[in-house]
Amino acid sequence: MGRGVRAASKSTIEITFQLDGKRCRERLPLIPTTANLKKAQRHRDAIVEAIELGVFDYNTTFPASKHALKPVTLTIERYLDEWLTAKRPTLKASTIAGYDKIIGQIVAQFGAVQLHQLTRRMVREWVAGMSCSTKRIANILSPLRSALQDAVYDDLIKVNPLYGWNYKKNEPPREKRIDPLTKDEQSILLDIASGSANNLVKLALWTGLRTSEIVALTWGNIDWNRGVISVCMAKTQDARQAETPKTLSGIREVKLLPPALDALLHQKKYTFLADGPVFVNPRTQQAWTGDQPIRRTLWIPLLKKAGIRYRSPYQTRHTYASMMLSAGEPLAWVSKQLGHSDVLVTARTYATWIPDARPEAGDAAVKLFGKG
Repeated sequence: MGRGVRAASKSTIEITFQLDGKRCRERLPLIPTTANLKKAQRHRDAIVEAIELGVFDYNTTFPASKHALKPVTLTIERYLDEWLTAKRPTLKASTIAGYDKIIGQIVAQFGAVQLHQLTRRMVREWVAGMSCSTKRIANILSPLRSALQDAVYDDLIKVNPLYGWNYKKNEPPREKRIDPLTKDEQSILLDIASGSANNLVKLALWTGLRTSEIVALTWGNIDWNRGVISVCMAKTQDARQAETPKTLSGIREVKLLPPALDALLHQKKYTFLADGPVFVNPRTQQAWTGDQPIRRTLWIPLLKKAGIRYRSPYQTRHTYASMMLSAGEPLAWVSKQLGHSDVLVTARTYATWIPDARPEAGDAAVKLFGKG
């Protein structure tokens, strides 16, 4: 008999080895013959080598052993709570706020289900009963799919039941609501708005900045010599402080067209000496806490006073894009000003406002290459 191997009974052989400083004994269902003792010795030697290499798996080698590590049972609720806690430092505040709501829905439906018992069928039947759009369902499935994939990487489950799968409803295509302010509406709005409010609205209309980007705008972001605004931060309602944009293309320089430059020059008397935010809440003289206070306390009252039907403040961005494209400004330039990741995004979103080709377009090619 070799080291760490002995006959334990008429039908078993015991092997002994060290694991994490502890002596482990396991019995193999082998009659202790000379051949089987040698076989047990080779088995033990392989275990010792695996331990030294750091690849030994007790559960796989001795699944029926009382010493095997029993799998920890995780409910969907517990796992998603731990998963989101670990993710928080890497996510934007707005993303975390969205995930909190979505995970609340998931937990309400599957919270008590064991992580390894969740199936695609269970999820499919759940979302099939929802009355929301396909896009909303996709937004719900996205963090769940990501969390389950991380569970696979962490060896908590073998496969991700949602991997490569998306739920699609049979619904008519929906167009994104693009509802820019007309030239007359802009004029009326700016005639009624006064002071800092006028400057904010004018800057929004002539730069295409998102409201969250205007909230985070500081005087240090203005390059007066080059005539550009450096957009590198945004402040949403869910964030405690300004954050970088979600995409790299969101970090950009926006040209200061004369109306936008005029807005900033007039805004100087309100906040320039403080050398902080360009725009502050006129009621508190403090920095805006997010985009929603602007909508509620500045934008909605202005629209009502002007007698203009409601649009969200985001429509100022659409107004800028539609004006630029309608005037024939280059699509690639407009796309870059807006911070889109791809010119195709701009083209799809604002196709209605892209002018048709010149009437004479193509004539030169016909003259040069045409026959007859």
